[in-house]
Amino acid sequence: MKKNFGTMPDGTPLSLYSFTNKNNMTMAVTDLGATLVSVQLPDREGVVRDVVLGYDTPEAYLKNTCYFGAVIGRSGNRIDQGRFEINGTMYQMYQNDNENNLHSGQDGFDRRKWQVSDLDETKNKITFTIESPDGDQGFPGNFRVSVTYTLTDENEIILAYEGMSDQDTVANLTNHSYFNLAGHDGGSMEDHELLLLAKAYTPVRDGKAIPTGEIAPVAGTPMDFLVAKPIGRDIEADFEQLKFVGGYDHNYVLSEKNGEMKKMAEAYCDRTGIAMEAFTDCCGVQFYAGNFITDHEGKGGVIYKKRQGFCLESQYYPNSINQEGFPKPILKAGEPYRTTTSYRFFVK
Repeated sequence: MKKNFGTMPDGTPLSLYSFTNKNNMTMAVTDLGATLVSVQLPDREGVVRDVVLGYDTPEAYLKNTCYFGAVIGRSGNRIDQGRFEINGTMYQMYQNDNENNLHSGQDGFDRRKWQVSDLDETKNKITFTIESPDGDQGFPGNFRVSVTYTLTDENEIILAYEGMSDQDTVANLTNHSYFNLAGHDGGSMEDHELLLLAKAYTPVRDGKAIPTGEIAPVAGTPMDFLVAKPIGRDIEADFEQLKFVGGYDHNYVLSEKNGEMKKMAEAYCDRTGIAMEAFTDCCGVQFYAGNFITDHEGKGGVIYKKRQGFCLESQYYPNSINQEGFPKPILKAGEPYRTTTSYRFFVK
């Protein structure tokens, strides 16, 4: 179902697209930022919960800086000093986060209208496409990219990205949804149990959150989620990495390169019985515990607060374009960019 979702600042109309599967689970997405606006499903008592944070208007999405539900591009996460080199040429991006580039700067894909290039309501599937010209955000190459959202009857939301550039460039898209399995209005999600299937993570240098280049084991540290535990159990631990960024906001190492589909995480909320499994073919996932959500109004007038949602942003490691030893997010001219991440919801 398509309905009006207001306009861009220049008056360009925006739309909201809703899809419902046979289990009464609904997914709603908008062409503003190819954003996942809501995911609604019944909990163990049959009460329908919306489990992603978001806003009711495009103005709120454009005003706020949490990136709720948005597709991030061309490159998610941080790039040191906003600089990188490809084929001997140095490129400079916006420095919008402690002298670094975060999520491609102030005019990222999350703040633009995407075009609907395919819509199949019988398959609960929609494809958004965007054209990024040479020099856009400081990146080389004309880059055309799409993201397809599919809601399956297995309660899985699949995000499939495809793209191509006419020059070697950086390609590292992700989705920035914040989940709260008690509902977006469920308060802190620190009681959620999280399993994160990564034996290592990339420590950061300081509060600016650029990795040191080390790949460190999680064993014996508060970073370890190899056995499920409440997100909040160790989040305030006397551990330098957590103190740097106010809690969890770190890349976890899933593999040495992109390409192999695997389960990366599982989360569970005992208050509602809603659980979520997450899968990706990406080499890393940024686990962010919403440490910097400031009190402000979200959907339905709900006041969102610190740690009201958590993110599992599948992607290359932060600053991987510059860091020796990290897998490189370089897309060669004329070669296809493809990556897939999915989230499956169920009740137990």
